[in-house]
Amino acid sequence: MPFREVNSKVIEATVMPGQRMFSQRGAMLAYKGEVSFTPNIQSGQGGVMSMIGRRLANEATPLMTVEGSGTVLFGHGGHHIQVINLTGDTLYVEADRLLAFDGTLQQGTMFLGSQGGVMGMVRGQVSGQGLFTTTLKGHGAVAVMAHGGVFQIPITPQRPVHVDPQAYVAHHGDVRNKLSTALGWRDMVGRGSGEAFQLELSGNGAVYVQASEEKL
Repeated sequence: MPFREVNSKVIEATVMPGQRMFSQRGAMLAYKGEVSFTPNIQSGQGGVMSMIGRRLANEATPLMTVEGSGTVLFGHGGHHIQVINLTGDTLYVEADRLLAFDGTLQQGTMFLGSQGGVMGMVRGQVSGQGLFTTTLKGHGAVAVMAHGGVFQIPITPQRPVHVDPQAYVAHHGDVRNKLSTALGWRDMVGRGSGEAFQLELSGNGAVYVQASEEKL
């Protein structure tokens, strides 16, 4: 695991020769050793269609390629940081939530409409997350940012999880999502305003939720 949590808002990354990682530009706080930081124009891997998808979705968050030998301290905007370890599965996360991640992970872009049809597209408009979301797949670690800390909720076939779209951070596993409405839900149990929407996640996996409805 290349990331060590220094505190709730700072992580330390170990950079090894012959390996690389990606970080959001401006996230480097300090470093020791021989480490280089190079702007990543293509925002990572995933091919031409993935790049087009990110551009259409405004998912092309500027990244830095981090290489060399040493340690780097990362943090951004005073946001809380959660380290997620992947063991071959796929993490679905918004690009602006990414702080840093292993270069071994395969990057891609998923059209939300493919999960939940039209409601998937509506989810993007309601949550302000766009119609596409970033995917990271493989074995490695990902550091994501959130407001007020992050907690993990297991998702099982017998027990779907309903999340306020504004509090959603990421999810992984064999999970389907859809947006549903519930009259008065926000006014009664949520802290948002406007129409009542819930993001329902079902299947096998886990969802990461922040303890706030504030956007990054």
